[in-house]
Amino acid sequence: MRHFGHLPPDIRKALFHQEPGEFTADSPARTLAVALGATLYSPATRPKLAADILKQSARGVMSMVLCLEDSIGDGDVAAGEENLVRQFALLDEAAAAGTNLPLLFIRVREPGQIPDLVRRMGPTTRRLSGFVLPKFTEERGVPFLEALVKAESACGRRLFAMPVLESPQLLHLESRTETLQGIARTVDKYRERVLALRLGVTDFCSAYGLRRAPDMTAYDVHIVASVISDVVNVLGRADGTGFTVTGPVWEYFRLHERMFKPQLRRSPFLGRAEELRTALIEHDMDGLLREIELDRANGLQGKTCIHPSHVAPVHALSVVSHEEFSDAADILRPERGDGGVLRSAYTNKMNEVKPHRAWAERTLLRAEAFGVAREGIGFVELLTASLPQA
Repeated sequence: MRHFGHLPPDIRKALFHQEPGEFTADSPARTLAVALGATLYSPATRPKLAADILKQSARGVMSMVLCLEDSIGDGDVAAGEENLVRQFALLDEAAAAGTNLPLLFIRVREPGQIPDLVRRMGPTTRRLSGFVLPKFTEERGVPFLEALVKAESACGRRLFAMPVLESPQLLHLESRTETLQGIARTVDKYRERVLALRLGVTDFCSAYGLRRAPDMTAYDVHIVASVISDVVNVLGRADGTGFTVTGPVWEYFRLHERMFKPQLRRSPFLGRAEELRTALIEHDMDGLLREIELDRANGLQGKTCIHPSHVAPVHALSVVSHEEFSDAADILRPERGDGGVLRSAYTNKMNEVKPHRAWAERTLLRAEAFGVAREGIGFVELLTASLPQA
């Protein structure tokens, strides 16, 4: 697998100074956590789920979650489980024939589903990367993780956990600190199995009867932004104790009536892709693009997606710019080990070696997964190349 691998080699060569690296489901967790990118959710009950997965993989999707929880009705869980067993058999056949699959995860409701599904799926579990654990707290999370360990032992392969942080206890101010500390204890104990932490912002909003409009990002809803800040503060540190925390879902994908002006400036698109700018605005993608940028500014990587049209924007904005790469490489040169300050090669900023080192390390890790754009290539060119006939 490789990001932008669905593009022809000549187009990749024109776009990238350093092309995205290859990875597999067996790559180190540190690599996979960044390479998740836009994680596309799909209900587990879809009758042609295997075909859908293969279709999205061919379009550049690198990770998917097959959901048995909120995306399906309570009465459909058994049918969803049976469907997953059937669809994984089809996926196993496709992979054996040489077809690439994305990283696949199953979102369960209860701990007992994990070993039960692994047992029922049998050898086809080799196409599964792990499980998504809903409404994760210390009390709820430990049984899920113990079930994961049991399933790992039964199938003889590595299975990752992606806890979803979405419980009211985490949102409510009076219980937030204690809940965060409990989550931190739990995921640290099972650190080697926790691939990433996912934020359930829809559930946060639900607790207060809120829903953000397409003109607004999660960071404009202050009660949500405060939780994101605290989660990153405790669980996203760059000192070796932290985890990858992924960005919240963007709910919109069709035209809505606007109250505010579009958030995309014209200048990046002038003379190149004005039609793309218009299409992004018409489909509320300008808000998504802004939220992706704010995700990274606030310490998040990747994003939960509920529509295929969101994948390309997430991946285009995940590519490391030539300027970022130049700064990061300068900061991490061996001769800079003693620290100091230097002017960037682009002569527009100060690079202070010690304070910027953690940023530089994260940037180069992202560059391994998503590549480095050529000088003068921005997200407009990357997005245009990624979208069919954009």
